Amino acid sequence: MAKSKKKTGTEKAAEKTAKKAAKKAARAAEKTAKKHPKAFIATVAIVLVIALVAAACWYFLIYKKQPTPPPADGTGELSIHFLELGNKYAGDSIFMQIGDTEILVDGGSRENSADTIEEYVKNYCKDGVLEYVIVTHADQDHIAAFAGNGNYPSLFERFECQTIIDFPRTNKTTATYRRYVASRDAEVEAGAVHYTALECYNGENGAKRSYTLADGVTLNFLYNYYYENDTKDENNYSVCFYIAQGSYNYLFTGDLEESGEEYLVQNNELPQCKLYKAGHHGSKTSSNEALLAAIRPEYVCVCCVAGSTEYTTVKNNTFPTQAMIDRVARYTSQIFVTSVDDGAGGAVSMNGNITVKSDGVNFTVTGSQNSLPLNQTEWFQNNRTWPSYGK
Repeated sequence: MAKSKKKTGTEKAAEKTAKKAAKKAARAAEKTAKKHPKAFIATVAIVLVIALVAAACWYFLIYKKQPTPPPADGTGELSIHFLELGNKYAGDSIFMQIGDTEILVDGGSRENSADTIEEYVKNYCKDGVLEYVIVTHADQDHIAAFAGNGNYPSLFERFECQTIIDFPRTNKTTATYRRYVASRDAEVEAGAVHYTALECYNGENGAKRSYTLADGVTLNFLYNYYYENDTKDENNYSVCFYIAQGSYNYLFTGDLEESGEEYLVQNNELPQCKLYKAGHHGSKTSSNEALLAAIRPEYVCVCCVAGSTEYTTVKNNTFPTQAMIDRVARYTSQIFVTSVDDGAGGAVSMNGNITVKSDGVNFTVTGSQNSLPLNQTEWFQNNRTWPSYGK
């Protein structure tokens, strides 16, 4: 049974005043009826008109302005958008909106993606302010749109970014990385706050391990062993975090690889996840069993161009790989992919821009192109197999 709407102090006061006025009017009407019967009829009509006007004022000025409560056991509304990036390259850019709070995670895949990302985000972020920017690691396909260049201004120039949280370590010395640092530091000079994920986890220098985004919704940073230890694999430096929305959890691990995932499980109490953003674009080296067994995802979203030979010509190892699908299939068949190779050196939509919406009770996944799970797509039927043990 739905809970009745709790009355505010303003509503209670309005009701009390209305009751007093009604009693006073009734007493006056009774006296008038005894002395002047004809006048009584007129008085009743006037009282009815006043009552109707008072009721209308109360409804439109008080009741209707009260916020609509979430469903029973619900939380603040949340949407997560996995973006297509306007070119043929794999990369991550994920926009989130929780009430009036906007978050942008990563800005891949190339500098020209900044145009595509800006156009999409401005449909939702009307004030041009991103409360949080999270940059998981220093590879080009995650930072290029933040780095910018002479032809494509950085996303830091296109939006006001209030809090920037990025990777504590990197091996990168590329021109793209140097432009990223310069653009980030210019945004800090303009008023943004900058923390590393390690500072967040440790609660140092004003950073927090957990940020409240809305009623019942928090942003939580996890400990990654490689925040403090060197690795030859840049992907393992990835910032790892999850969004908690009541009993629903949404996990993001950048491009974290096998050893990083194993350390993540060892060093954190990971929750079961409603949704998991597949690590490293659905590669064979990420989304390993140690992590999947800990989080038991119900939905998996993959940011990639399915079948692209950008990194390999081995069919089963193109994103999303057969190995990743085989492992995830033990837990869910609800796998969604942004784009697919068009066979002519470009990319077109598979699911398209993938939007996840939830109020903590109701949960939907839709694609701008379609909402078919991966194993129901034509590309899958021609290029992958679903294991017999799959859900």
